[in-house]
Amino acid sequence: MRDIETLLDYLKQHKLYLTTAESCTAGMIVALLAKHPGSGECLDSGHVVYSPAAKKRLLGVSQQTLDTFNLTSEEVACEMATGALNGSPANVAVASTGVAGPDAQGEIAPGTLCFAWAFRTVGGSIRLFSSTERFAGDRARVLEEAARFALLRLPDWHAQLIDEG
Repeated sequence: MRDIETLLDYLKQHKLYLTTAESCTAGMIVALLAKHPGSGECLDSGHVVYSPAAKKRLLGVSQQTLDTFNLTSEEVACEMATGALNGSPANVAVASTGVAGPDAQGEIAPGTLCFAWAFRTVGGSIRLFSSTERFAGDRARVLEEAARFALLRLPDWHAQLIDEG
């Protein structure tokens, strides 16, 4: 999947309907997709949840997860993705949280982002995938690359889900 238009075709072909839960990317994942005609066929909603309070209130991220794993963690990203999916008719969710920079946050280096992809299976259960990635460059470049990464990895995780059958 090299570009967003190819991704849109993939989403339509596989009847994937997307919601997002974005922290540091602040809506860029949805915006990147929405730039293209026909995106409304596969886009339900986007949540921008910058603060810990918003993550808890809008997506059901637990205080225990925040305390145990930190805001920049795959565990928080997974709870964000699950919360977005549970509050939507969508069957796939993408979540992002991290440190875009330019400065580190504690021991977390700038450009570190955690992602989660949640899929609602035919049986109604949720299957999660997650990863932590490091992007180089200034803040704007990190955010752009992170938003593209979040979207363009979606078909890979979906294919894995299909293979697990």
